[in-house]
This record gives sequence, structure tokens and C-alpha cells, in this order.
Amino acid sequence: MQAPDDFNPQPGPAEELEPGLRRILAPNPSPMTYRGTNTYVIGTSGLAVIDPGPDSAAHLAAILAAVQPGQLITHIIVTHSHLDHSPLSRALSTATGAPVYAFGGPEAGRSGVMSRLAVRGLAGGGEGIDTAFVPEITVSDGEIVHGNGWQMEVIHTPGHLGNHIALAWGDACFTADHVMGWASSLVSPPDGDLTDFMASCRRLRQRSWRVFYPGHGAPVGDPAGRLDWLIAHRESREAAILEALARAPATARTLAEQIYTDTPPALLKAAERNVFAHLVDLTGRSLAAPQGPLSASAVFEPRGG
Repeated sequence: MQAPDDFNPQPGPAEELEPGLRRILAPNPSPMTYRGTNTYVIGTSGLAVIDPGPDSAAHLAAILAAVQPGQLITHIIVTHSHLDHSPLSRALSTATGAPVYAFGGPEAGRSGVMSRLAVRGLAGGGEGIDTAFVPEITVSDGEIVHGNGWQMEVIHTPGHLGNHIALAWGDACFTADHVMGWASSLVSPPDGDLTDFMASCRRLRQRSWRVFYPGHGAPVGDPAGRLDWLIAHRESREAAILEALARAPATARTLAEQIYTDTPPALLKAAERNVFAHLVDLTGRSLAAPQGPLSASAVFEPRGG
């Protein structure tokens, strides 16, 4: 699925998306963030800011400028602790006095297999972790966060990152980096876990949604269709990996070069991480196995091959 060419808002101004919801685009475009991080402002008097974004004085000024007479920022909610989503929460909290809400710090929600890989020295790759991030208020799956005239349900959606949450606002959902309209989410071990990612996709698919508001890119007007595409996309990658392994054992790097033939060289490392995430998942499901200890550089073969 390609990014829509007509999504090109300007960083800075607060744009109303529907009553009680505005979006402010952060000035951090890149191959990993598309046009930049979407910061959302919920409410008409007491406001919630979802994902303040990167450490940017210009973006901080834009968020504060969006606070109109009679309004006050009361909640700062961080969906996950990547460097393009969480760092500005500290300066925004200092400026407004509003507490920061999140599922936890950078390692919260990490799966057991990813914790073991991290202990053995596997570093995350791709987007960068805000290692200093610590929320003032920790939220849990299913918790309702209340504000003045609004409420949101916390949905723990690990996969892209262990501490990743989505936020249900009626029949709309802020899906952050788990579901985006312009690209599939990066799943990069040990921070990302594909087994968790697929489970989170299927969990979101069980509910009826009107619209998804992602962390990057335009609103997703067909949430069910987008989730079906994400699941099918990952299943097709899995099939391609298993087909390649049936021909010959291979590393994640070799598989990425064979499968991601249309990927720009600058993004091949991210593709390799995605392939390794699949290999970890396949190992956990006894469909593949490393020749030796599980690692990013291991040679993998079909189970029993």
C-alpha cells in the first residue's frame, strides 16, 4: 500500500480533523516518519496531547500556541517511547504542569524472548529509543483515562515496541505506529516483537472502528481493510521466508536481499530487522530454527531441515 500523495500538511498549525480533535504535524520528516509525527490534541477545554513528538523547540511552541483562551492542557499521553514520539513530553509537562501518561518506560511490555536477546547484547535498530523516558502516571490495558468532556480507553498493542498503546476514543482509535496508512510498521528486535504485533493486529480487528488516527500519515478511513492488509502482508512475507529457507539455509540479511528486491539500499537494514523479527516468530512457532543460538546473524533453516 502506497502513501497518498495528497497528504502533505504543513508543520506547526493545528488542523481540526473533527469536533474536539486537532492534529499538529511535527517538523521531523524522514524515510521512517513520512511527513513527520502527528501530535493530536483532544478536547475543547481541558485538553489531552497525544504524542508530543521529538525534542523540538518549534514544535513545543506550536503545541502551546494551539491552546486557545479558556483551554488548559491537563493530560500528556505518550503511545510509546521512540525518539519521534516521547522526548518533547518532558518540556511540555514543565511548561504546562500536566502529567505524562504512558504504559511504562522503554522496556515495559517487552516479551520474554526479546528480553533474552537484549541481555545477550542485541541492540534495537531503526527508530531510536528514548532511554530517559519515564512517565509520571503509568496506565494499564483497559484503563479509562478521563478528561474534561472526553475519555479514552487504553489498549496495550505491543509489537512495534513493548510499551506501545493505542487509544480508543469512541469509535475512533489513535493507533500511533502500530497501524499507519502510508507504510507497514517497523518491527525491529529486541524492541519489536512480530508475535506480539500480529496478536495486537488481530485484537484490534475484533472491534468495529470508524477511523484510525495514526502516528504518521493521513487518517485511515477503512480500519478493517487496513488491518486485513497488514495481516496478509506479514503472512505473505512469512511465506516468502519459508519458501526461501526451503531452498537453502540463510541469514536474515541474505533473506532480506532476496525478498525486499524493491527496497532502497538505505532501508535494507530495516528490512533485515523485519526479516529477523519473522525468524524469531517462526522459531517460536517451531516452523524454523537457527543453526546455533538465536541471534540476528544466525543461519536459519526450516524446522527439522
